[in-house]
Amino acid sequence: MNIFLKNIKSCRDIQTAKELLFGQLSDCSSSTIKALDVAMEAHKYQLRKSGEPYIVHPILVAAITAFVSNDEIMIQAALLHDVVEDTSLSIENITKDFGEDVAHLVEGLTKIVAIRDEKLVSSKSNEKLLGSALSFRKMLIASIHDVRILVIKLCDRLHNMLTIDALDKDKQKRIAEETLVVYAPIAHRLGISRLKNTLEDLSFEVIYPDDYKKISDYLESNHQNIQVKLNSFVSKVKDTLHNDGILTKHFKIFGRVKHHYSIYLKMHRKGIDIDEVLDLLAIRVIVNDPIECYKVLGSMHLHFTPLISRFKDYIALPKENGYQTIHTTLFDEQGIVEVQTRTKQMHKLAEYGVAAHWKYKEGDSAIKLEWLEGLQYQNESAEEFYELAKGDLFSEDIAVFSPKGDNYTLPKGSVAMDFAYAVHSHIGAKATGAIVNKQKVSLLSPLKNGDIVRIETGDEPNFHCSWIDSVKTSRAKEGIRSRCKARLKECDTYSANNILVTIFDNRVEDIEPIIEELHLKDNIYRAATQLDFLKDTIYKIAERIGTKEVRSWEVFKKGYKKLFTKTIELFEFFGNKNVYNVEFDYCCHPKMNDQIVAFFENDKVIVHHKLCKKAYQKMHDNTPMVYVSWKNSKLSKYRLIISLQNQKGVLAQLLTTLSKMNLNLISIELGINRSDKAEYCKIDVESVESKKSVLESKISKEYKLIEIISLSDAYSN
Repeated sequence: MNIFLKNIKSCRDIQTAKELLFGQLSDCSSSTIKALDVAMEAHKYQLRKSGEPYIVHPILVAAITAFVSNDEIMIQAALLHDVVEDTSLSIENITKDFGEDVAHLVEGLTKIVAIRDEKLVSSKSNEKLLGSALSFRKMLIASIHDVRILVIKLCDRLHNMLTIDALDKDKQKRIAEETLVVYAPIAHRLGISRLKNTLEDLSFEVIYPDDYKKISDYLESNHQNIQVKLNSFVSKVKDTLHNDGILTKHFKIFGRVKHHYSIYLKMHRKGIDIDEVLDLLAIRVIVNDPIECYKVLGSMHLHFTPLISRFKDYIALPKENGYQTIHTTLFDEQGIVEVQTRTKQMHKLAEYGVAAHWKYKEGDSAIKLEWLEGLQYQNESAEEFYELAKGDLFSEDIAVFSPKGDNYTLPKGSVAMDFAYAVHSHIGAKATGAIVNKQKVSLLSPLKNGDIVRIETGDEPNFHCSWIDSVKTSRAKEGIRSRCKARLKECDTYSANNILVTIFDNRVEDIEPIIEELHLKDNIYRAATQLDFLKDTIYKIAERIGTKEVRSWEVFKKGYKKLFTKTIELFEFFGNKNVYNVEFDYCCHPKMNDQIVAFFENDKVIVHHKLCKKAYQKMHDNTPMVYVSWKNSKLSKYRLIISLQNQKGVLAQLLTTLSKMNLNLISIELGINRSDKAEYCKIDVESVESKKSVLESKISKEYKLIEIISLSDAYSN
């Protein structure tokens, strides 16, 4: 592929572009020739920023599409992918001339109004995540019903990255950043490793040119030594397999060096130098049948010492995108080498993913993938959508099992609650505990590859809303978020009604019709947490139940007490009831700045956590309530996992930095996952910053932040 992409990158004229396209087509239909002619006519007078004819771009996108798929419908759509957006041709024209299938793909590509060069925000702007998230969501939603749209879009972006030199440096960086956070992860999830690796390296070179050059220089200066090691190991493996009775004609061996961006990530995750990257070298053994993969594995483990912790069998337990290969890492005299064993068909799928084979429904050419259909968080903001989806796209996978042997693929780092939601949303909602490998554990216990998990459930749903920072899968995050939003809104609605009933010394049956008459029913929940809204609602109800002579600022007709705000210890109350004492019930233990409610009983209030089950029942039973809020400015608690270089004074520097960020240190634990080159420390802090993402961004600019977890809610335990 490298030679092919090199030719694509250097191509600047129509004739060469056509030769590259036809060179990938084993048989070219008249429809494809017609699509080429239509595209050439439509783009006849257009030029790219580099000055070359614009038509060169769609021809080369079609050539790349043909290289990864060789599906003529996709190739025709690639040729026509810009005509509707940039020329006078319409979807109706495409449908008439090429049929509904091609038109469907072109329309899907047109709907992905990807952020154009001149509209890309600055790479230093706070809008960067929002821009990428919007583009990300448009791509996925447009592609839910036909994943081929994504494949063509990836080929389109690959050609843009190959020719990015025509743009100024600032635009290059912005496009490369979007490619790295949007396009490369999608290629990974689709299993198209050829596109993923190339997009990552092209983006990496633009965004971090110095780091790219450092790695490139190392590989170049050590090229002969690396190649000698690789050749030596390949020779040993060939001899070993042959001696074990596996005929040479039944297998092929290819050597490879880890690609640049993968090396960079490994260095930063582990805090190591390039010469310490264990799996820098790898070989692939390609065989004919799956059973031969296990014969090769047996031979390797008998004659070389395996690093068992790095063994993965994706043939028995394929990834969700269909990837199948056996991974094992072996000790050799020359160092450590990864060996990947797969069949020819598995190899094709590993290289080109869903583009390698299309499974059509009868009478329907649309291809659906379950993971893609699961990314429909259309009720969330763009940022929330991106946060939910990126965990599914970026992460490595583990395989865990139910007691019956059902296999579930989860992102690495998933906890038992992720498994519960993977089984079913109702299981996740009612989960109370987990049993992993016959040992009872909490629902936040991390899972490992091969764990056998059973989820214990109760009769009623649980609402551990702050767990959203601890679970990894989008399904679990979305399940927790949506259910908690609904439950909190329900609680606020009950609270608002009960607060108003208490103020007016009235009955719910009398107040609710007035609220409906005033068209406040849909927003009344706001009165439980927004004091200004509560006051405004009180004035409106007072006018409604009073006489015309009563002025709104007098609020109540004769007999009602005056409204006032009262502070007791940590709380502020608002209403017209005299409160002399504050107590906590035994059923829940809210901490500072948790969401709370207050029940009025005999001149005192009883404070509960808003998600307390007993409090919910009391709200449902219309127990008298008063408006309550925390007196002091809010302090949020977070747990930070930070990677530090094992150097003198580095901890003192970290603590000084955190102090300058106005973070109050609660506790610190050192020596987590210690290695020779890096240490991981766990730090609990308090901050006035309520948005985790903002604090995460600040710390990440100074240190390698592995994880940040919110500890601000009592219901996180």
